[in-house]
Amino acid sequence: MSSIGYVKRRIGILTGGGDVPGLNPVIKSVVYRSTELGYDVLGIRRGWQGFTHMLPGKDLDPEYVRPLDRANTRAIDRTGGTILHTSRTNPRKMSEARLPAFLDKAERARLAAGDGLYDLTPLVLRNIESLGLDYLVTIGGDDTLSYSEVLVGQGIPLIAVPKTMDNDVHGTEYCIGFSTAITRAKELIDRQRTTLGSHERIGVFRIFGRDAGFSALHAAYVTSARCLIPESPFDLDRLVAILAEDKRNNPSRYAFVIAAEGAVWTGGTIPEYGPADAFGHRHKTNIAETLADEIRRRSGEETIASELTYDLRSGDPDALDQTVAITFANIAVDLIRDSVTGRMVAIQGGNFVHTTLPDPKLGPRRVDVAHQYNVERFRPQYADRLGASIFLSAPGD
Repeated sequence: MSSIGYVKRRIGILTGGGDVPGLNPVIKSVVYRSTELGYDVLGIRRGWQGFTHMLPGKDLDPEYVRPLDRANTRAIDRTGGTILHTSRTNPRKMSEARLPAFLDKAERARLAAGDGLYDLTPLVLRNIESLGLDYLVTIGGDDTLSYSEVLVGQGIPLIAVPKTMDNDVHGTEYCIGFSTAITRAKELIDRQRTTLGSHERIGVFRIFGRDAGFSALHAAYVTSARCLIPESPFDLDRLVAILAEDKRNNPSRYAFVIAAEGAVWTGGTIPEYGPADAFGHRHKTNIAETLADEIRRRSGEETIASELTYDLRSGDPDALDQTVAITFANIAVDLIRDSVTGRMVAIQGGNFVHTTLPDPKLGPRRVDVAHQYNVERFRPQYADRLGASIFLSAPGD
């Protein structure tokens, strides 16, 4: 690997995990700021898979490596998704079926990690060196950042950018994609109120949030809704009674609740199905459909379940996500300019900062139920917000 002391640097950038609005503005802004400083930028395609599957050799593998410049990134910030594409590849735990075809038996044996899995970290390190990368900029959530921490431990100079609609990365109050998700949720829920009212139904809206309820909480905050979050198992009979009361008291005779995908009632379970992904996650049965059936059975009211999740991650970013993405990117390159490594850009106390990468052992950041959630009424906490962050964290958090 070339010395990070050189003025001329080569930066690699990748996006991992699920796509969110705001990734392309990060990519563009990293490229624009880097070119101002005289740096080269290589885009690594399909997340960590780019470093595990690129063909070895002197030439760049166009399937997985894309030189980036001002010309080919000029307009990418106007659209959602990621021009580099993404994957949920975990180089430390790769099944044999997903190994790159060019690995021979001897190398597969060297990379075997037991239980039919392979650790391709040596291959990742080799490819980082072969590309001549002085720094990496990795954009992702808990899973992408957990492997970023592995590379930091191996001495790779790296700056991380947090993104996830769940907003559940430790060390930052805000992750790219979160504001757009809440904006979209509000639009979709407000639009569907007319159908709920026309048919006098109780609606259950499913939203992202396997382990943390920030998306459900904030969507409920701006729609004056009830919400259910993974951090607080709920009393199903009490919820049914409250929703029935809401429906009776509403002149339009409808009610609704927003449920995070990981929400569960006391004594209940939401089954998982399908194979686990590279980071051990399986799909959860749709809480909206399950809950709508239970509400109908217990109350006799007509219900409807609505799936919002993938609409929230599609399309272009809103103004806040665009602002944060651009700023995170510029801070990341400024840290590279100053030879700072092993850090994550973040927002703390409403201010832009940089901090340590989150400890993977901590798992996702979770809603502070005592300060942010009214357990009895299934609502966000609206009172006592003085001194709190705009992102609803408690004063002093």
